Amino acid sequence: MQFDVAVIGAGAAGMMCAAVAGQRGLRVALIDHSEKVGEKIRISGGGRCNFTNVDAAKEERFISEDPRFARHALRAYRPEAFIALVRKYGIDYHEKHRGQLFCDRSAEQIVQLLKDECALGKVQWFTGQGVEKIEKRGEQFELRWPHVALQARAIVIGTGGPSIPKIGATDWGQQLAATWGHRIVPLRPALVPLTFAPEDWPFSDLAGLSVEVDIRAGDPSRAQCVFREDLLFTHRGLSGPAVLQASTYWQEGESLHIDLSAGMPLQAKLLEAREKTRSQVDTVLAQWFPKRMVETWLKHSAVASIAQRKLAEQGNKQIQAITQAWSQWTIRPNGSEGYRKAEVTAGGVATDELDPRTMQSLRTPGMYFIGEVVDVTGWLGGYNFQWAWASGVAAGQAIGKAA
Repeated sequence: MQFDVAVIGAGAAGMMCAAVAGQRGLRVALIDHSEKVGEKIRISGGGRCNFTNVDAAKEERFISEDPRFARHALRAYRPEAFIALVRKYGIDYHEKHRGQLFCDRSAEQIVQLLKDECALGKVQWFTGQGVEKIEKRGEQFELRWPHVALQARAIVIGTGGPSIPKIGATDWGQQLAATWGHRIVPLRPALVPLTFAPEDWPFSDLAGLSVEVDIRAGDPSRAQCVFREDLLFTHRGLSGPAVLQASTYWQEGESLHIDLSAGMPLQAKLLEAREKTRSQVDTVLAQWFPKRMVETWLKHSAVASIAQRKLAEQGNKQIQAITQAWSQWTIRPNGSEGYRKAEVTAGGVATDELDPRTMQSLRTPGMYFIGEVVDVTGWLGGYNFQWAWASGVAAGQAIGKAA
């Protein structure tokens, strides 16, 4: 069988690329090892798919060895372009939080949109068996797996990463890139809950409790990456949007820096309350924060001896100490929940070996890498889907022009 392009990986980026290339008149084969495609789309956003973010064209919200790499694709295919496609298919959506757009009904609508776009491009599907061998013969790539062999002038790798292995996710694409001589930025789980050694985590009883915080991972030079989001206590550590955001920047051995007051002028409020109440410190704090958290957190803090004293008896230095302890909580995770709970994979095919405008390999002409397989990772909230759409479109259009 002869094709113009073979796209390996029928996820968000792969289906988008196949649809664009097919609608440009190319003969496209779309290949996936699973019979059921688009699983990461289906489970995303609680089953409603956070399909983009209105701010997703901002390349500073993507992490990579070269933060500028993503800008070309993101500016060429902006969030409003995918939103227009969603509207074209009559999919109702809403903005939930900080520019995050979700389907009103089901993530399955986005999967079907992509399938329909592929149908418009007359894409030919091959699902249920993974590619076992790829060779280049002259200007053609030859792909083989049991009972199937096909040739294509170009191949696109859009196989994602190993996050969420229960749906069949692997690092096959990164391994393939390495065998073709590409440098791989080390992979790690991202947008993932962080864990602590049991002896360092006396907050298990707070599991399920959520509170808004300001959070930053690592050294102060990352001050621009302070996130104000909800933090969720778990039996093993911390989760919620705040920690998922910070986890992408967190490196093993580093600490998290958390302001439990989320910018509230806590010291001023305590000084004001001191003049009006005879209550204990913990009782006063419980006016503004969850009582259960106040009681448990203070018990294990540097100001535990002050917590059950009357606020009116505390001097300015003591109130400053309470404020600093509450707003400058520093803790060091011992790891993460790993790929099984990571929403995405950080690292991947090094961007200095790809053309940022076309996603084509600078080592192997005719080979393209898109989506999560590349060393580009977005913030939580629709950014990674927008990278999938944008990188898929960039490759699909570039191959079409070369036809």
